[in-house]
Amino acid sequence: MRLTLLSGPAAEPLELDDVKAHLRLDGDDEDALLASLITTSRSHVETALGLALITQSWRWQADCWPRNGLVELMTRPIQSVDRVAVRAADGTQTVIDATDYILDVSGQTGRLAPSEGHWPKPGARLGGIEIDFTVGYGNAATDVPEPIRQALRLLVAHWYEVRNPVHIGQMATRVPDTVSELLMPYRVRRI
Repeated sequence: MRLTLLSGPAAEPLELDDVKAHLRLDGDDEDALLASLITTSRSHVETALGLALITQSWRWQADCWPRNGLVELMTRPIQSVDRVAVRAADGTQTVIDATDYILDVSGQTGRLAPSEGHWPKPGARLGGIEIDFTVGYGNAATDVPEPIRQALRLLVAHWYEVRNPVHIGQMATRVPDTVSELLMPYRVRRI
């Protein structure tokens, strides 16, 4: 199974002016650094939590269907499944009609299953199954839940203040506990 980003977010969950106000900075001398820290903070939170904060398109690709027929789309929140396709041995793709599968977004991850019976078997030996889907809280920064936005502000501020380099083999500076606590409700819980 492989996940590929097809189109990234068109905006960041924090605007530069928001971060500058939080840090009480005037002027534009640090704008490039702050923009980089915003992107890095978003990427860090998305990776740690399996979230997409701003609308993005992804592709789930696999060689074969899971044995139970249930595909778990781990990046969340799912907005839509845009395409499910199976590749034949000759490389041609067949797009599966949306009425032939069911999307369940009621849990912490999106789940996709055939409406009836089984998924069609791919003829291609590698990468014969592709599922394109859209995830994220929305297109605007304000669509992202405020606790996540506050955690991002704190993370940007932390990395702005703590600029010491990390060398391989040394302990890295921990993310502040406040950031982790604000993000706790958005973690996937496993039993």
